[in-house]
Amino acid sequence: MADLKMTAQKVQKVIEEAKLTKSRFCVEEKETQEFTMENGEFSLFRTLFDKNLSVNVFHNQKKGSASTNKFDDAAIHAVVEAAVTSSESAVADEAYDIAPKQDAECFEVGIYEPDMDLLFERTKELGDNIKEQFPKIQVMQIIVSHVKVHEIYWNSNGTELETYAGAYRLTVEFSGNDGEKTTSLNYTGISTTDLSEPFIEQGAIKRQLEDTVKQLKVKPMEGKFEGTVVLMPECVNEFLYYITSCFAGDSVVLEKTSIWLDKIGEQVADSRLTVSFDPMNEKIVDFERYTPDGFKSEPYDFIQKGVLKSFKTSLYVANKNGSAPAKNMSYSMVVEAGDTAVEDIIRNVEKGLLMGGFSGGEPGTNGEISGVAKNSFLIENGRVTTPVNEVMISGNLAEMLKNIVAVSKERVADGGAVMPYIAVDGIVVSGKN
Repeated sequence: MADLKMTAQKVQKVIEEAKLTKSRFCVEEKETQEFTMENGEFSLFRTLFDKNLSVNVFHNQKKGSASTNKFDDAAIHAVVEAAVTSSESAVADEAYDIAPKQDAECFEVGIYEPDMDLLFERTKELGDNIKEQFPKIQVMQIIVSHVKVHEIYWNSNGTELETYAGAYRLTVEFSGNDGEKTTSLNYTGISTTDLSEPFIEQGAIKRQLEDTVKQLKVKPMEGKFEGTVVLMPECVNEFLYYITSCFAGDSVVLEKTSIWLDKIGEQVADSRLTVSFDPMNEKIVDFERYTPDGFKSEPYDFIQKGVLKSFKTSLYVANKNGSAPAKNMSYSMVVEAGDTAVEDIIRNVEKGLLMGGFSGGEPGTNGEISGVAKNSFLIENGRVTTPVNEVMISGNLAEMLKNIVAVSKERVADGGAVMPYIAVDGIVVSGKN
């Protein structure tokens, strides 16, 4: 790998010679060691090397951007020149800015140098565990990698930040198979820095395999009802991502289409719900330690006990909106645990749905959703009963937050998020006519 500091110094010199008003750049090298297991056998091993230099200039309140995957002198001059040229044709906007100077810091995150022998052992162990414990699961492939990143960030206010980061990634592609009966293709996975525990015990891997086996006895649901939907952790994560994008992200705040535009400090959800964005959480595997704007990342509450505390906006959109930028730009969501066990949540549902996933179009800015409930089970008289398919759900994301009836004590951490089960009332569940 190249001398990244020397490359950064060259970029800085070229930018300073251009005498720009403000500027920033990020230079990054990434090494990925990846292998694949198919049909219980290792089928591929490769090492990938990637590098990227991205430059942003702000001159006369005009923004220009360019990037390259080459670090030689000619490429550095060319990418800076391309960013300047881009700015010349842009529209001036006084909201463009960069973060003030941050104290220099070098961050060491995760596992920079991997234990590949143990990673192979854990992967083979996972294949054996699935074969022994779930004979009706057909594994298409297991993809495992270690990713390490060296990154340097600089801006013209004097900020110099550096990161050495590394983590293991695992994805399992599988389906249920029992003679002529099969399920749809499913995926599960984790990001981790810890190989001390078998993969099958991490994240939601074991439970998702169990649910897929149960789905071999799936039946279409008939009729329609309005009731309680208990969202599994992966479904909670999916819906909260939609909620952030629809109500609190850059585009909806900038275009003033968010229904939460004037709701900072107000109750937007049931008081049981607290959602934070926290890339530094011990259960999260996230390399972000500074934002693209040049602020050092900090954890923050998005919703605290039901009260909206912050939008998830960049410095530019915050300046346009007259608000504060988000303290980090990660999607490393951590939802605070509730006070009710999952089994008790289900026991209190007379008729409802235990829902593992959602397939539908991106919700509109009004929060209306309609789509197919995936990997789902009927709840009847306080018991999980029939695995069902051909089930549609419809509702409104904003109303769902207000209609939360329980948050579980149990949470699932897969490296990307920490999520409980959440029960929501007032959802329309529709089966076959």
